[in-house]
Amino acid sequence: MSDRESGDDQPQAQSMFGQQQQQQGEQELATKMLQIQSKRFYLDVKQNRRGRFIKVAEVGSGGKKSRLLLSMSTAAEFRDHLTKFSEHYASLGESYPQINGPPNPDNLPEDGKLKSEMMVKDNRRYYLDLKENSRGRFLRVCSVSQTIARGGPRSQIAIPAQGMIEFRDALTDLLEEFGTDDGVMDVADGAGDYRFRGELPEGRHMRVENKNFYFDIGQNNRGIYMRISEVKTNFRTAITIPEKSWARFRDIFADYVEKMKEQTDKQSQEGGK
Repeated sequence: MSDRESGDDQPQAQSMFGQQQQQQGEQELATKMLQIQSKRFYLDVKQNRRGRFIKVAEVGSGGKKSRLLLSMSTAAEFRDHLTKFSEHYASLGESYPQINGPPNPDNLPEDGKLKSEMMVKDNRRYYLDLKENSRGRFLRVCSVSQTIARGGPRSQIAIPAQGMIEFRDALTDLLEEFGTDDGVMDVADGAGDYRFRGELPEGRHMRVENKNFYFDIGQNNRGIYMRISEVKTNFRTAITIPEKSWARFRDIFADYVEKMKEQTDKQSQEGGK
């Protein structure tokens, strides 16, 4: 697996946790280290005033690092996906570096992807891709912000496929010890921050002609919001609507829907005369 394919040389994205580490202060609660082939993975459970999370650091053979931040609830969902990916990997048989001769190109997708899934949590999308290249099979995990135009910088790690079960088991141990509750605060703190304690609605998606619309619910220090993204090929735009305005938006949309329905019904009646 090349360093580029593993994402070691990609710019590292910082989540809400990472951007404010120095200002808020962090407490390290536990850590695990895994050696998988030529890579080392560090799984650190940390806590700051926003709650608990897991920082995953991948260190390649050349010392280059890649990082990924997961809330506890996101880590739990990722753990469940690891089980499914491990089962799929086991069903594939040996990859071609372990057998004689190159692979049959007819048996591989053009992009090398063998299985893909996506998670949507809070204000981020997580793309999980089991891939194969000349060095073997690996799971690439890529995190992209939904609140930055064009997704912003990405953070990603690549786990050798043979190590997915070991990675899952280490993650399970940490989750059993510290739980899957993100532990975000439900009251305003001294800095005026407010965090809703509870599960936000899952994102929704709809396709209209050649456009895709994504509806994602998130929160920041100003409260809960809805982000509506319009996505076409090589084009993305979005608006953010504060929760306190949702009812007003709903009423305006409902009013337009009713007026257009009245006009359509009127035209249909006139056309039938």
